[in-house]
Amino acid sequence: MFVVGNFLSALATLVDFALSAYMWVIIGRAIISWVNADPYNPIVRFLHEITEPALSRIRRIVPIFGGGLDLSPMLLILALIFLRSFLVPTLQHLARSMG
Repeated sequence: MFVVGNFLSALATLVDFALSAYMWVIIGRAIISWVNADPYNPIVRFLHEITEPALSRIRRIVPIFGGGLDLSPMLLILALIFLRSFLVPTLQHLARSMG
């Protein structure tokens, strides 16, 4: 059973890293949206392509407020913080209980 515990512990670490990295990508996308960035720049295109699927789903539910205030990046970051504080400790607890 220790193999399953080690696997869950490694999975928790990987999930924590992935969620943290995606949160920083969303922050980068938000910062890029404040300046007049070149839409053909490969970094800008990468940030747009990797974040737009999640942000567009949130925009369907939460409209853009008056004045063009888009809250979808903040809501996505809050969801990622929730997942990091719920999913990662749950996986770590399961790993400890199996080890």
